[in-house]
Amino acid sequence: MKNTRSKSQSKTSPKTRTKTDTASKSSTTNSGHSTSESQPEAVALAPLSDMRPATLDKIEKAVRELFASSDASDITMIQIAKAANVSLQTLYKYFGDKQTVLYTIMDLVLGRLAVRMMDHLQGIDSVEDRLRKTLWVCLDFVDTHPDAVMVLSKVSIARFHNIAIYNNKELINAFLSVLEDGQKRGVLVDTVPLHILFDVFMGFISRLGIMKTIRQADAPLSANFDALFNILWRSMSKPELPAS
Repeated sequence: MKNTRSKSQSKTSPKTRTKTDTASKSSTTNSGHSTSESQPEAVALAPLSDMRPATLDKIEKAVRELFASSDASDITMIQIAKAANVSLQTLYKYFGDKQTVLYTIMDLVLGRLAVRMMDHLQGIDSVEDRLRKTLWVCLDFVDTHPDAVMVLSKVSIARFHNIAIYNNKELINAFLSVLEDGQKRGVLVDTVPLHILFDVFMGFISRLGIMKTIRQADAPLSANFDALFNILWRSMSKPELPAS
């Protein structure tokens, strides 16, 4: 797992290693409220590679638990620090602000999914088998990371670009290559653009994951995998031509 994390960190670090720091230039009014100068300055953040893996694990656990059970606007850096049993200074040193903590941690979580996805697709040629394996990996992620699914469901669509993995070309291409190959081979529906087929696939997984978490269902989605795959396959594959 350590190797997997290091791969994800190296990809996400460039997008999250600076922040706009207003706190360091703030002053306090008589009423106790802080005021910031109008021109904040960029502050470099310490690289995550400098953080002890055990510390990062504790922060990840705290973020997933806190943001899954509460509204993001109600959570503070102090709460995250207490839940992770780390100093507030550590959070500011490596993340800078609450939003960066959230997005960076979720990027690490999804980064591990990306690595696993690409590993599982190696050596599989059949379009149906590749789609089956892709669905299995995604549903297993939902079953084993219900808190992460809930956190992602609360991220505003307008802010998805802040999670670097959503721009991760390797992950997206791993998905798209399965679907594009299926269209080229005449196996998958090709009367819609490739991105529409991708949206159907992701929408299927997202809805299942979110509703399983909301309903607090005990049975894992993988328990009904064959039935779920058949539904997905019928919706995305070309119907067989009737015998003449």
